[in-house]
Amino acid sequence: MADDKTKRGGADRKLIALTEKYEVAYWSKKFKVTPAKLKYAVKKVGHSAKKVEAYIKLQKHRAADKSRIALSETYEVRYWSKKFKITPAKLKAAVAAAGHSARKVEAYLAAQKAAKKAKKTAKKAAKKTVKRKKAA
Repeated sequence: MADDKTKRGGADRKLIALTEKYEVAYWSKKFKVTPAKLKYAVKKVGHSAKKVEAYIKLQKHRAADKSRIALSETYEVRYWSKKFKITPAKLKAAVAAAGHSARKVEAYLAAQKAAKKAKKTAKKAAKKTVKRKKAA
C-alpha cells in the first residue's frame, strides 16, 4: 500500500505505514490478524511487509499445532532438528519411521539412542573378554 497516494512504485508497496488507518485495515485483513497484532508485529520486525508476514505466519503456527511435525515447512524442519539435536536428514528419516507426532518421533529417537548405547556397551564387553582370554 502506498503511504503517499501520489507514489505508486513497488518500493512503497513493500512497506506498512501504521500511521495510515486504511493501511492498517488493509494489512490486518490481508494477514487475517487484528490491528493490534499487526502493530505489534511491525514494532517487532520492522515495516517490511515480507518480514511482518513471515513473523505472523510463524506466530500462527506456534499457536496452532505444537505436537505435529510438518516436513513441508523449512522452519519446522529447522526447529525440530534443533530441538532434537539431529540433522534434518535424520529428522526426516525419524518422521518416516515414527510418523508426524512429535512425541512419537522423540520416543523413536530415544529408543534409537538407547539401542546404540547398548550396542556400544556390548562391544566394549566383548573386547574386554577377548583381552582376558589372550592374557590367560
